[in-house]
Amino acid sequence: MSLIIYNTLTRRKEPFETVEPGKVRMYVCGITAYNYFHVGNARVFVFFDVVRRYLMWCGYRVRYVQNFTDIDDKILKRAMDEGSTMQEVAERFIAAYFEDADRLNVLRADSYPRATHTIDGIQRLIHELEQQNYAYAADGDVYYAVRQFAEYGKLSGRKLEEMQAGASGRVELEDDNDKKRNPFDFALWKAAKPGEPAWESPWGAGRPGWHIECSAMVRQELGDSVDIHAGGVDLTFPHHENEIAQSEAVIGKPLARYWMHNGFVNMDGEKMSKSIGNIRLTHDLLVTYDPMAFRLFLLQAHYRKPIDFTAEGLDAAESGWRTLKDALQYHAQFAKLPGWSIDALPDLESSSVDRFNQAMDDDFNTPIALSVLFELAKDLRREGNQLIHQGNSDMPIEKLQQSWQTLKSLANVLGLEIQPASEEVALEAANGLTDAEIEVLIQQRQDARKAKNFAEGDRIRNELQEKGIT
Repeated sequence: MSLIIYNTLTRRKEPFETVEPGKVRMYVCGITAYNYFHVGNARVFVFFDVVRRYLMWCGYRVRYVQNFTDIDDKILKRAMDEGSTMQEVAERFIAAYFEDADRLNVLRADSYPRATHTIDGIQRLIHELEQQNYAYAADGDVYYAVRQFAEYGKLSGRKLEEMQAGASGRVELEDDNDKKRNPFDFALWKAAKPGEPAWESPWGAGRPGWHIECSAMVRQELGDSVDIHAGGVDLTFPHHENEIAQSEAVIGKPLARYWMHNGFVNMDGEKMSKSIGNIRLTHDLLVTYDPMAFRLFLLQAHYRKPIDFTAEGLDAAESGWRTLKDALQYHAQFAKLPGWSIDALPDLESSSVDRFNQAMDDDFNTPIALSVLFELAKDLRREGNQLIHQGNSDMPIEKLQQSWQTLKSLANVLGLEIQPASEEVALEAANGLTDAEIEVLIQQRQDARKAKNFAEGDRIRNELQEKGIT
């Protein structure tokens, strides 16, 4: 079975065929750098990291680009609230992105373009749109004329009359409908406002609109067309819809062959929303939970389905990660057996690899792929326990090494790898609480999380961490 991918544009699964044989050009929308990224963003970064890893596993050469939006109303508002600058806010949260993404074992992109570093390309694209009558200037602003693009709405499936300005939380700070020819037109360039950063342009000093940034960055980094353009489902409209309109009006061909979108992360059954106040930041979550357990949690549901963020679900993922981690760590015990070789690694277990590939080839079905890992892990744990307690293993050494190597390789495709403990934790681990005291605190922490008392759970976790207990 060859790889098939659900394409949001066509609303069906399609065989994966790249623009250039053997190579994949992939663009994923990244953060707007005004805060730590939340658990919904984490699902985007973790899942499309798995897509990239699996394509590499299949032998493709992947060029993976993920942008940073470093000029935006939200960034400017935070800078004003803090008495700092847009650049200072953006730099701080871009650094925080790398810290948290690295802990989640998200591979670094091949390139991280920034909006503020793409101003020339943005202005050039706007100029081309203006020349072809897809854009018009109005008192220092420039707008995209939506009705000029006959296919507008083809990605989201929305009719123009149903669309709402300011979708996906991007509401203009001022009502500029009096400048627009049509209320559905959107800004490509915004005239400078007092106290805001601005760049000189043919339309006067100003800054780019949100949507044009990605169109220009895709073009700059990957050319006119890409194989995969991806992000969260909330970006389907208006952001990706507008990208298509901007780019395809100029290039005259599809911007992307495959549009991929992952489902929402809900909080205890409700969509995350600032109005509800249930946003959970990944940076805070990783204080309490093992990053690999959280990564596993995000992969336990199919990427296109919503996933419900609950303490019970995270606890189950931690238990699952312990199963995988134990099996991977038994390598130290297995390596003591006569005949175990680190020089001549065996071929991987074909039946497990075939089932793993079959699951991943079916639109990246990570829940089924994970079941293959858990089958391997449970067998290895059983043999490892027997080796520790009885001094022997019933499994032939060649089979044992093949199973372990297969588990390690497949886990790496999903980015599930044991992270090295810090020296500080290792030194402190021998000090402090007794085993009984540790068990009591762990139970109290679990009870607090089940009761959704995350603050108490974090407090207990920090107490344990201070004692070198992880």
